Amino acid sequence: MVAYSGKSATILGLAKLLRDRHFNVGYGKPLGTFQPNADTEDTEADVWFVQHTLNLPTVRPTLLTLTPETIEARLTGRDQTDYRQALTAYQNDNSEDVVLLEGPATLAEGRLFDLGMGEMAQVLDAPILLVVRYDSPLVVESILLAKSELGDRLLGVIINDIPDAEREPLKAICDYLEAQQVPVFGLLPRSQLLRSVSVRELVRQLGAEVLCRPDRLDLLVEELTIGAMNVSAALKYFRKGNNMAVITGGDRTDIQWAALETSTHCLILTGHLPPSPAILARAEELEIPILSVDLDTLTAVEIVDRAFGQVRLHEVAKVKFIEQLMQEHVDGDRLLRSLKLPERLAL
Repeated sequence: MVAYSGKSATILGLAKLLRDRHFNVGYGKPLGTFQPNADTEDTEADVWFVQHTLNLPTVRPTLLTLTPETIEARLTGRDQTDYRQALTAYQNDNSEDVVLLEGPATLAEGRLFDLGMGEMAQVLDAPILLVVRYDSPLVVESILLAKSELGDRLLGVIINDIPDAEREPLKAICDYLEAQQVPVFGLLPRSQLLRSVSVRELVRQLGAEVLCRPDRLDLLVEELTIGAMNVSAALKYFRKGNNMAVITGGDRTDIQWAALETSTHCLILTGHLPPSPAILARAEELEIPILSVDLDTLTAVEIVDRAFGQVRLHEVAKVKFIEQLMQEHVDGDRLLRSLKLPERLAL
């Protein structure tokens, strides 16, 4: 279990499933991991996005945000808050039929504050649906660890981000987990769209200057390509890519031309060197943003790689796609039966 396993995506998919069956859905994230949002500076970006996407007038409050400052306050005794007691306030609002709470990223996260996954479930008398990103068949060990720690609170698991080549081996994993009383409600395939990063997010993480087409920062980048070879080799390589971000030196006009003539959604120029007027004009015409960064190529690549590893679900196209994936690859009826929701609501 790791961060960015697909919890927010799963919540949006489950909300759609429940609403299609006429359930009134609420949402909250008791333990925050703050990501600044330019539009809502006092609200965690993920929480704001889920609330906005589900069109919820309010959400359950975030009780604590994990930061170096809040951790130090707890360790030194300056924070004596009884977070278990604070969590009971979640039970006082019965305005929704089902409340989906986004839990910690790992079994350990939040325990310092009595806001670990198991502790939340105990206080709220709530089941836990585990969302796990597939990395190898050894993912079964993480799931079994969760089962041993959470016991009967563990409702079951959804395994996410499964490469096509691994779908057949997963049959044995699912059979084994089911035999261990861990229901597998869904197997979600890997998707380039869901792993993509918006150009806007790359601008933020790189601290980049946008040289053209600031109106196209919502374009999604699915692949990263480095333009460090000769132009003949680069063109051959670029033609195999799809919706790329191409990183190259600001002085590599030949590579920049090659990138613009292929499936490029973003051109990132390193060294803080401006492109030629002809390159800018062509990028304007093709509606391809060009970013300039005061970084060397290696550093820029590391930052973009990290962005791909921390993909967030903040684009409408991704929401629609995850709803479709959940409908096709999650046994919604079995999941709802396991939740033991009143059948009278499922009209």
